[in-house]
Amino acid sequence: MMFVLNQEILSVNCGPGVHRKVLAHNEDMMMCEIRFEKGAVGALHAHPHLQTTYVVSGSFEFTIGDEKKVVKAGDSLLMPPDVLHGTVALLDGVLVDVFSPMRKDFL
Repeated sequence: MMFVLNQEILSVNCGPGVHRKVLAHNEDMMMCEIRFEKGAVGALHAHPHLQTTYVVSGSFEFTIGDEKKVVKAGDSLLMPPDVLHGTVALLDGVLVDVFSPMRKDFL
């Protein structure tokens, strides 16, 4: 997967107002594009993967562990493995998530 063209990737419905595309990945790393409609929720969850998130557009209230913060376009986050995290979209927006290692459950 050296080149992944966004228009060729099918979007997966991840719940009301949330759609995910799995972008470039290998066994060590995976990038995903997540689109949220205003008010959509990324439920609190934890996983064994290291995750970074880049806010492409919109505004989100994120919870990571015991901390809650509003982030907007240009901001980034780091979720350590096994730490509870989730989000609520305050506006329509797009996130780019990177996981290490890859999320096999997304394929």
